Amino acid sequence: MSPRQTLAGKRLLLIVGGGIAAYKALDLVRRLKERGASVHAVLTAAGARFATPLSLAALTGEPVRENLFSLTDDARMGHIELSRDADLIVIAPATADLLAKAANGLADDLASTLLLATDKRFVAAPAMNLRMWLHPATQRNVATLVAEGARFVGPNDGEMACGEFGPGRMAEPLEIVAAVEAALASPTAIPLPAGVGVRASSGPLAGKRVVVTSGPTHEAIDPVRYIANRSSGKQGNAIAAAAAAAGAEVVLISGPVGVAFPAGVEIHRVETAMEMLDAARRALPADIFIAAAAVADWRVAAPAKGKLKKGANGPPRLELVENPDILATIGGLGANRPALVVGFAAETSDVVLNARKKLASKHCDIVVANDVSPENGVMGGDENTVHLVDAKGVDSWPKLRKEEVAGRLVEALARRIGGPVK
Repeated sequence: MSPRQTLAGKRLLLIVGGGIAAYKALDLVRRLKERGASVHAVLTAAGARFATPLSLAALTGEPVRENLFSLTDDARMGHIELSRDADLIVIAPATADLLAKAANGLADDLASTLLLATDKRFVAAPAMNLRMWLHPATQRNVATLVAEGARFVGPNDGEMACGEFGPGRMAEPLEIVAAVEAALASPTAIPLPAGVGVRASSGPLAGKRVVVTSGPTHEAIDPVRYIANRSSGKQGNAIAAAAAAAGAEVVLISGPVGVAFPAGVEIHRVETAMEMLDAARRALPADIFIAAAAVADWRVAAPAKGKLKKGANGPPRLELVENPDILATIGGLGANRPALVVGFAAETSDVVLNARKKLASKHCDIVVANDVSPENGVMGGDENTVHLVDAKGVDSWPKLRKEEVAGRLVEALARRIGGPVK
């Protein structure tokens, strides 16, 4: 019987420190993934003496990061983004050295830099010689970290590799899983002090709150397959960046994408249409809601719990049900409706006509329509040709880079909007 998917959709960053207990990290990865989590691993130089990058990569299904100055890793995911992409950080084994660095703000390798740069809390599973664990310095460091919101699981009593017996053995993988589940039951974000990180109140959207949905949604067929589309998230990300540059407080709700998120915006990552709608509701109230995401129209009524296999009976029959209409739901809200609701209409024919229909049926103020026929290369491309459709008519723009489309759209919205959200 498979474990319950208690960590479905959760993103974990696992830091593997140096020590013989590092071998347990391999089983820990397996246990976390069994429960639906995605795991990225960071291996310290000492940790690599006990667990190989190849083993961790094979189990996580993701590249293993080791070097703070790796140009390959930095090009795909810099240490700042890597430190903040996860819902929670897990350190297993947590050595005395890692705990000391975390408690004292040292950052001389990738693991310690991630712990200093992250905006998430961590769960630590210490493993070390009993005298190292009981040393006043280690206990001071642990007390400091606990006071700052870190959680600890273990160490357990037992015989250690050095031959001594006492507290110092790393907690078992299932104990760590339980600690992770408990930690994720509460908010894991570390807030900045009041007023820090707030964009200066200047620009045409200063004082406004803007919510943007972006990218595709993935609707599960079984644990390894899903229904999706070709949306890259480039246009939605560009809109979020342009709104932030215009002085707005921006919330970006993104499906799974492979592009970097813009700086200075609040990011909420989702997988499914249901998750995106829930995130959009929680992001309100807002002045402007921009639905740039390409949400899957349908989802499988009952995704298979195990991988579907080929068989003599041919392809499986999938019963599809309609996903919620996020744009129509937000547009149809009463007192909590944003002042401006903007939809996107990705069409392959009758672009403007279909946009006009959508303007009424989705309760929008504006529909940004574009032709996504394969020959236009819009899905995943860097350029777009759009038509702004509203109750007054149609404003057709020439082909522009998506960043230019975003800038012009934000300017148009700024001209229409008045006072800050209540």
